Amino acid sequence: MFAYLLKRLVGLVPTLLLVAVFVFGFVHLLPGDPARLAAGVDATPETVELVRRDLGLDQPLHLQFVRFFTHALQGDFGHSIRTKRPVADEIGERFAPTFWLTVAAMGWSVLLGLVLGIASAVWRNRWPDRAGMSLAISGISFPPFALGMLLMQVFSVQLGWLPTVGADSWKHYILPSLTLGAGVAAVMARFTRSSFIDILKEDYVRTARAKGLDEARVVFKHGLRNALIPVVTMMGLQFGFLLGGSIVVEVVFNWPGMGRLLIDAVEMRDYPVMQALVLLFSLEFILINLVVDVLYAVINPTIRFQ
Repeated sequence: MFAYLLKRLVGLVPTLLLVAVFVFGFVHLLPGDPARLAAGVDATPETVELVRRDLGLDQPLHLQFVRFFTHALQGDFGHSIRTKRPVADEIGERFAPTFWLTVAAMGWSVLLGLVLGIASAVWRNRWPDRAGMSLAISGISFPPFALGMLLMQVFSVQLGWLPTVGADSWKHYILPSLTLGAGVAAVMARFTRSSFIDILKEDYVRTARAKGLDEARVVFKHGLRNALIPVVTMMGLQFGFLLGGSIVVEVVFNWPGMGRLLIDAVEMRDYPVMQALVLLFSLEFILINLVVDVLYAVINPTIRFQ
């Protein structure tokens, strides 16, 4: 296991290098001049050129990339063009709100998804199955921005129960987490149902029932652990998607997180912030996949990595 972990961690560097190349190229292909935006619309061409030289944008692209990647390996992502602050500080302030919003959304959505999926599999083709899958399809089909605005209209504007924007208290997390986790709960429910249906057809499940074990013990002791392996994979991927893809929800609720920071950076062509955020999202996915692989061995001890 240690050798496997070490091999995966060493493989981070070439993977991140490849991601950095694509990110750097994509960012510099975006229309707009960051030097002009930083200098202001009324700046003279001489001032814009001075700003461009100060930002290092007057150098050839390959030299800009080498400087960016070598500094990034040392944890230095430069300074934001928009705020002049270190990029690490900008991201550090925004990471916690996004992380805890993701944890809140993931917590309730996984729990609800597992319950709906197990119930739908146990009572297949009966009313719990039809009700659960109808709810799941609704969660997948409803766009997050529309769901967020609907929740705000009902619970904030009309009823006045919950705040609409900000992240100052636990109440601020309710509506954004419901909006962000609705799609995840739907995917988890459908995926869990499919996995459980396959497990309940296995011979060892039929043997357990033939021994006279009650249905609850068959489902949770003999079925749940084996069905969790593909479900854990989906949980890991969904957590990565939530952590890196909460942009729409953060914009709707004006959430002070990394998604909102990325939108602001794109609008201002803030190259250092955009590059650092995309690299961070990529690193998150790689580490989450590694954690998921390790969890396989925890859930099923028969699995061994070679």
